[in-house]
Order: sequence, then structure tokens, then C-alpha cells
Amino acid sequence: MRNRDLQTESVKIQNFIKKQLENAGKEKIIIGLSGGIDSSLSATLAVNAIGKENVIGIMLPYKTSHPDSLNHAKLIADQLGIETTTIDISPMVDAYFDYYEKDADRLRIGNRKARERMCVLYDYSSKYNGLVLGTGNKTELLIGYFTQYGDGACAFEPLGHIYKTEVWDMSRLLGIPEVIIDKKPTADLWDDQTDEGELGITYKNLDELLYRIFEIDTTITELMDSGFSHDDILKVKALVKNSSFKRKLPPVMEEIDV
Repeated sequence: MRNRDLQTESVKIQNFIKKQLENAGKEKIIIGLSGGIDSSLSATLAVNAIGKENVIGIMLPYKTSHPDSLNHAKLIADQLGIETTTIDISPMVDAYFDYYEKDADRLRIGNRKARERMCVLYDYSSKYNGLVLGTGNKTELLIGYFTQYGDGACAFEPLGHIYKTEVWDMSRLLGIPEVIIDKKPTADLWDDQTDEGELGITYKNLDELLYRIFEIDTTITELMDSGFSHDDILKVKALVKNSSFKRKLPPVMEEIDV
């Protein structure tokens, strides 16, 4: 795995945040606080960059969300001293499924939750003349582990170039509460959901494979010789390939002269 000076990197990210806000002529950062490590680190970097008075945290629980999600979101908000608002998205989400799609599976419902949250964040960005801060990391973006036009929608991604394992390391460096760092990563979209359980691979192995495959062009044979399973290698390659559409603007056909 690559070795980065994460203290220096955190300063670069803070400068990046400040520059993006200035270039857009905006005053505030709007961020959804999930209680997870990515949003906690993103909020911390934003406060370091532009001051706590310019960062607004929005907590968006659903009726089945784990209590720890909201509690940990409040914990990081209190530590940072930022303004917050809590909005229960249950009535918004349920109105659609209760009336139109009563048989929807949990994936569809989970995606709807993510998109409803982003609708609220963008409304608040208009209210406060701000930008919605993304919270996705490089690992999630590469494998498409986000909801298109949900948590994947934002003005910019300050963590988009660092892997999930680097998010953990930087969070320790910047004083994110241990209870947030140590808990199992989850999008909290349904009961007992965890990222690694859903993906079927640990973030440690996933990050190592992504780095070796796409940054230093390691061959499948070399990866297997290093102890990685053939199934995991093919899985990671497929995740990146099959999610490429999520990382691009919608394609437009070129006009053909006739």
C-alpha cells in the first residue's frame, strides 16, 4: 500500500476546500452528518479550512436508523462546535413507498433514503448560499459503492483521492472520536448492514487490491503470489468496470453529419 504523509495531505485538503468555496463565490459548507467516519473527517477538515461558523451539519435519520448514527453525528458536531439541524426523512421516504410501491425491496428503499437526504442537503445549500460537501473516499468512488444522485451527489469530494484505510489513519491523526473510528463501517440503510459484509471483502484487502491493480499495474499472477484470492481479484476488477457509468457525466451521442 502507498505511504503518504497524511498530516501534509490534510493541509492540502483544507486548502482545496477553501479554494472550491472561493471559486464558487459561496459562503458556507453544507454537510450531511451520518455519524460515520467519512462525514466526521470531512466535517473536521472543513472546519479547519474555513472555520466552524461556516460549516453547517445536517443530520437526516430514518425511523429504522441505528441510534448510534445520530448519537455519533451529534458527538462530532459538538466536538467541532458547528451549527446543526436534524430532519427525520421517514415521512418523505414512506410517502412514496406506502402509496405507490409497497413491495419495494430494501435496496430500492435504501437508494431512496440516500436521494432524499441529498435533496434536503441541496435545499439547505440554496438557503445558506453554500456548497454541498461530498464525503466519499477513493475506495467507494472506484468501486461504485454509493448511490448515484444520492450520497454520490455533491459539489466536490475532499476525500475522493484517499483510500478508506487512509481515512481511518487521517481520522486518528486529526482527533476524530475513537468510538467513531472503531465501529464497523455502515451506510445504515437497513438493519445489521455493514459495508464489508455487503461487499464480501475487507477494506484492507480491497484498498490493497485497488492500489496494486490500478496504480502500479500488478498482474493477476503477482497478486495471487502475494496471497490474494483469484475470486477477490476478479470481484474488484468487476466492481470498478461495472460502476464506471457512475463516475461520468451522462453520455451524449455525437451528432452525425448526413
